[in-house]
Amino acid sequence: MAASAALVAAACSSSTTTSAPSSSGSSAVPQISAASFNLTFSAMTAIKSLAAKGHGKVAVILPDTVSSTRYVEFDAPYLKKSFQLAGLPTSDTIIENALGSDATQFSDAQAAITNGATVLVVDPLDSGVGSRIESYAKSHGVPVIDYDRLTLGGTRKYYVSFNNTYVGTLLGNGLVSCITAWHVKSPAQVIVMRGDPTDNNATLFANGYLAVLTPKFSSGTYKDVANPAGTWTPATALTEFQAAYTAHPNANAGLMPNDENAAPIIHYLITVYKPIYLEAQAAAALAMYLRAGVTPPAALVNGFATDVNTHTKVPSILETPEWVTPDKVQSTVIKDGFVPASQLCSGSYAADCTKYGIS
Repeated sequence: MAASAALVAAACSSSTTTSAPSSSGSSAVPQISAASFNLTFSAMTAIKSLAAKGHGKVAVILPDTVSSTRYVEFDAPYLKKSFQLAGLPTSDTIIENALGSDATQFSDAQAAITNGATVLVVDPLDSGVGSRIESYAKSHGVPVIDYDRLTLGGTRKYYVSFNNTYVGTLLGNGLVSCITAWHVKSPAQVIVMRGDPTDNNATLFANGYLAVLTPKFSSGTYKDVANPAGTWTPATALTEFQAAYTAHPNANAGLMPNDENAAPIIHYLITVYKPIYLEAQAAAALAMYLRAGVTPPAALVNGFATDVNTHTKVPSILETPEWVTPDKVQSTVIKDGFVPASQLCSGSYAADCTKYGIS
């Protein structure tokens, strides 16, 4: 990063007609919590008895391959592994990617139900298609779990994600700490990027980081110099940033709420890390309870998310993200296999990897 413009990039990188599940306190129902998930996937083997209790298929419909490569590189394989370890036969698992098409995502959901899916796990491209899928599924007695993104105005039964307001809080606090540590000229001139305005996660991220930054803007400690419209498309994010920076060449700090968007703007690994294997296991476990017709343990469904369109509280599993700086890279993204050290430590970054013990 140029010393004259130390651009600080902070990047992070959602009721059915079925009968109510049994709420029996029987010891035969395995008990796990939202804190049970880890890199060994041991919690999934602990719920294998559910596989024999249920019937039908579990279908997962992921959104695209553009807003984040995570869906291909991590979510799909983690979900597949979770279901396998939970004892669900491969023949009873459907994992699709809508490739950025609302029409494809809806038709995938229809096809999955036709082919015997009794539970859907859906990461909606947007709330419009999410609501259509959930309405269709409800009419066929199939419960839906919103995955990663909440469908606003939808009728899903549960939601699995990270605490996304806290993601935003970490982004805001992280930006503040970096501005201080890197002695950015005061008042910091900040470009505040946003995610896609149609994505509720982008709103939650913004709620978190603006709660941190707005008081600093109001006091004059920082100056809010630009607020591009928002997107999850990396090329568009770069164009938005270039336009903002051209209009405000005095900018010396920036916040980007997604790694894919931040990457073309600045290549430096300071990020809010969301271990996707936690989210994937949580969704798979919840799907197994629904498929078996039993109530998930209270310790598993550890929170609520608000659907601001319907003003309802959605029972949720909300995992905890983590702020990662160079000294934490080895113990987080490298240990978890999220980024190979060989990839991260190439070329000019080799010395940094040595400095921070990354191998």
